[in-house]
Amino acid sequence: MPERLLFADPIQNQILGLTEGHLTQLDHGSNFVLIHKEMKKKFMGMVDAADKDGITLEIASGYRSFQQQLLIFNKKFTGKKNIKDINNQVVDISVLSKFEILNAILLYSALPGGSRHHWGCDIDIYASNLLSDNQALQLEPWEYEKGGPMYRLNLWLDKYAGDFDFYRPYSSYSGGVAVEPWHLSYRPIAENYQNNFSLNALTTCLENSNIEGKETLLSVLPEIVNRYMHCNIG
Repeated sequence: MPERLLFADPIQNQILGLTEGHLTQLDHGSNFVLIHKEMKKKFMGMVDAADKDGITLEIASGYRSFQQQLLIFNKKFTGKKNIKDINNQVVDISVLSKFEILNAILLYSALPGGSRHHWGCDIDIYASNLLSDNQALQLEPWEYEKGGPMYRLNLWLDKYAGDFDFYRPYSSYSGGVAVEPWHLSYRPIAENYQNNFSLNALTTCLENSNIEGKETLLSVLPEIVNRYMHCNIG
């Protein structure tokens, strides 16, 4: 996608992952991450509170740009990266239509321009001290369920995340995005982005990209937004 394609409204550029001026680098933990400037204080307050309860809270993934999300999407659409179904099984895309591949991807991976990670106020989190030696984080639901390494973190978030204005937008499955217990959203900023989402801006952004399956995607874009993005398209 051309770097120079920006909208006059800076909020639209932030929503679509086209700019980074609203972000700040977080010097915490082992990963390099960018998050929204206006949520850093609350997040660090949550980190301190978790630490007092013996949980070392870290961010596995913060801000992702449109281009980063596009790379993930295109690799999955072309079969260069596996797609997993709701049962954590690899999907055979050779037997699927383009529309079916699109929906299979969106179960766990957001549409470029439609990812909450563009906003900087949505993060994937884990507790590094709850992983055993040589245990790699997978960011899969079983890790946060009873018996999984992140179960204690899951219970802590249920009890305390709201005290810091964070919530989990994918806490249940209703036919759109799968359950993602690791995904936190900072409500004061996220609700503003949801309310300012523009289907026209997203359409323009995708039309000017090299996204795979573009024709199919654009033909069903309003349906995709309603099902997967938690945004009002009017």
